Amino acid sequence: MMKLKPRVRRSMLFVPGANAAMISNAFIYQADALMFDLEDSVILREKDAARRLVYHALQHPLYQQVETLVRVNGLDSPYGLADLQAVVRGGADIVRLPKTDRAQDVLDMAQAIGAIETACGRQQGSTGLLAAIESAEGITNAVEIAQSSPRLMGLALGAEDYVRDLRTERSPEGTELLFARCTLLQAARAAGIQAFDTVYSDASNDAGFLREAALIKQLGFDGKSLINPRQIALLHNLYAPTAREADHAQQVIDAAAAAEREGRGVVSLNGKMIDSPVIERARLVLERAALSGLHQEESDSKETR
Repeated sequence: MMKLKPRVRRSMLFVPGANAAMISNAFIYQADALMFDLEDSVILREKDAARRLVYHALQHPLYQQVETLVRVNGLDSPYGLADLQAVVRGGADIVRLPKTDRAQDVLDMAQAIGAIETACGRQQGSTGLLAAIESAEGITNAVEIAQSSPRLMGLALGAEDYVRDLRTERSPEGTELLFARCTLLQAARAAGIQAFDTVYSDASNDAGFLREAALIKQLGFDGKSLINPRQIALLHNLYAPTAREADHAQQVIDAAAAAEREGRGVVSLNGKMIDSPVIERARLVLERAALSGLHQEESDSKETR
């Protein structure tokens, strides 16, 4: 089965499926991926209209140039299968499965996607899956979920339902989410897939957003779901390497290339041996630098205004 190419996905911007104005121009935002939402942001009487809007948007030429995800309704809802038919036929790159509690949820969705791909002539396996874990049961089953299907390219945390399940509420420090974040991340990495953090719901609090984003970056998350386009640049700058980090990464890559040219099995830099995880990390640093430049400190950004 075809697998999606690994790529940098720092930002996934939610686009409400019933918001025709936002759907008409969301491609102008520089998010790594756009995530059309047919689930929680769409009220019941607008479900059918939102599905049609997203189906047509997916086929627009300008949306062919950005990775597109669609959060569908669950297959246990009256809307799930119709959503899936529309977004797979429409050409979505990835389907986001909401409220994933068990591995069987992923398997059922993967089977339904496969049948639609066959029926409409899409390459088998070309539609990826992202499983959103939003409950205590889902976190408990995270390892099995992460390893359930070759279509699965990542796990995402949905915090609002999760904290309600825990009978608590979100705090600025995020203490109540630490176990879920670490569990989800470990499960994803053990399965060789990506991990994405939940949205930060206070869209006007840039300082709070940056504190939370710095935490999840340090934990090791690939990126974060966003609800406000203004958060994209903040997140990308946070993930951007410093000049020193980029310079060191380039030295590592150059040393690895020199060792390969010379037929040496051991890569060394400044007298220290470099192993493959360090080389992979260097590639990621340079890829992030190519996407968003070098990290700008607050004082630097003020000077350039």
